[in-house]
Amino acid sequence: MEKTVRKYIEILSEAIGRQPAEKHCITIAIDGRCASGKTTLANALSEALGGNLFHMDDFFLPKEMRTPERLSQPGGNVHYERFADEVLAGLASGKPFDYGVFDCSVMAVTRRVQVQPQCVNLIEGSYSTHPYFGKAYDLTVFLSVPPDEQERRIRLRGGDGAWAAFRDRWIPLEEKYFSACAVRERADIILD
Repeated sequence: MEKTVRKYIEILSEAIGRQPAEKHCITIAIDGRCASGKTTLANALSEALGGNLFHMDDFFLPKEMRTPERLSQPGGNVHYERFADEVLAGLASGKPFDYGVFDCSVMAVTRRVQVQPQCVNLIEGSYSTHPYFGKAYDLTVFLSVPPDEQERRIRLRGGDGAWAAFRDRWIPLEEKYFSACAVRERADIILD
């Protein structure tokens, strides 16, 4: 995995280097299948490049918004409106801002994170390139993983129960989003 991450960092560093010369700051979104290595890659990139790192898991949809209509929307299980209002608007301002972190164990935003402007901003997680965000990013990445490796990683991370939940609920929701929103096809870089 470490060798793969290093290879991906090289690919992304080259892509960053191809950004227009007048572009002093960059915002990168890393979307893709669960257990494809989005968080691992984002952490490694953050360590290599510095900057801010945001996780879409911090924007899980609160219970009061989980209506059948909302959950039937591709990507509707994430609070993308709050992400746009708090993070994307904050980044666009160029000023310090804060955002709320959703805690799944209590199903609520439990703390605020203070953010200072940086020249590198990384957003990682499924649904991070939702069409609702428009052209918010300078570079978008899609990570994939073969189904058997995805299952192995999820079982390793959380056991049989986690695999059943992902297989029956989370993976179908992601696949619906990827298909309906052409996430892979719209990505600037695809890493398989």
